[in-house]
Amino acid sequence: MAGNGLPTLGRVKLVDLIPSEGLPSDLYKLSVSTLSQSLAQYSAAIIQFPLKDGAILRSCLESSRLYFHHKPSFPPADSLQHDDPREWCKTSGYRADPHMWQETYDFRPGITPTEPSNEIEIPPAGLIDLFSLLGKASRDILDAISFYLNLRSSPFTEVLDNVPLRNREISSSTVSLCCHGRPSFQGAQHHNLTTQEDGHMAIFSDHDYQVDRTLLTLLKSDKACLHIRDFHGNWVLVDGDLGPQEAIVYPGLALYQATAGYINPAMHRTDISNLQGSMYGRSTLAFKLMPKSMTSLSCSEMRAAGHGVEAQFQLPLPVDDFMQRSTDQLLNRNSFTTLIFPPAQEGPWIDEMLVQDL
Repeated sequence: MAGNGLPTLGRVKLVDLIPSEGLPSDLYKLSVSTLSQSLAQYSAAIIQFPLKDGAILRSCLESSRLYFHHKPSFPPADSLQHDDPREWCKTSGYRADPHMWQETYDFRPGITPTEPSNEIEIPPAGLIDLFSLLGKASRDILDAISFYLNLRSSPFTEVLDNVPLRNREISSSTVSLCCHGRPSFQGAQHHNLTTQEDGHMAIFSDHDYQVDRTLLTLLKSDKACLHIRDFHGNWVLVDGDLGPQEAIVYPGLALYQATAGYINPAMHRTDISNLQGSMYGRSTLAFKLMPKSMTSLSCSEMRAAGHGVEAQFQLPLPVDDFMQRSTDQLLNRNSFTTLIFPPAQEGPWIDEMLVQDL
């Protein structure tokens, strides 16, 4: 299966990834296989939401676009983004990065964001419903990956937030709204990237990318700009063919650590060179499924499932330490290859489905 490959990014219906009691259906197994193979080849996959959920995605994108459009041209000094890994689980509200021509609003349940004047900030509409929708979807996708790796059910429960949050708890996961290239946002610096004429590939520096610290990121955009490096080292435009009820999912460094390197993190980059003439710039909404503070990322579940665990993953890594280490330290090498599941993990059920041409 891993050798056959997918011609394009895998597309899977979310409802087909929701497990049920008893034996897994052929549709569930095929959907899990498509998802996992797409993550192996492209470090991303397309998730199709039901129609009613697609309406939430679209309305929140529109709300996000209007929110940033009405922000001042010059952001206040205390809203300028300063990356402090020790504050990773406390970010909330509006932040700006003029150098990257980027503005962000983080919605983190358990924290009420305030304006610089200490007044309560009015957030974009619909974020509570969006957080609930994407949070549940992220956990279903994570369980599907666990099934493919032959792990027990819900193996990451200990490092995830309670559902619902308990009294005085603050969410580790966030909904992050982002605006790139808003024309009225001053101090912007344009970053032109070299792209091929078809718009589906871009040639970037191998060292010029971002890697999320998440378990998983679910992202929806209103303009195609997100490139992710695939198995062959090419930068592929992954959000160029999204329907109105579809989003991109890609893995982060926390999942890489927790699976002993079997699931590689997505190296991604945003191309904002094609936003000229746009009134609003490019808006995205993303749910970032994070491990919670005061826990550890352990590979014990991988060992229990019979997977080999290399020396760098043998000891549990406290999440707070994980968040403060550099990407190079966590990867422990300058480059790495994308996951190809060993034949033993494909299982006889995939061979059977291929024969039946399901």
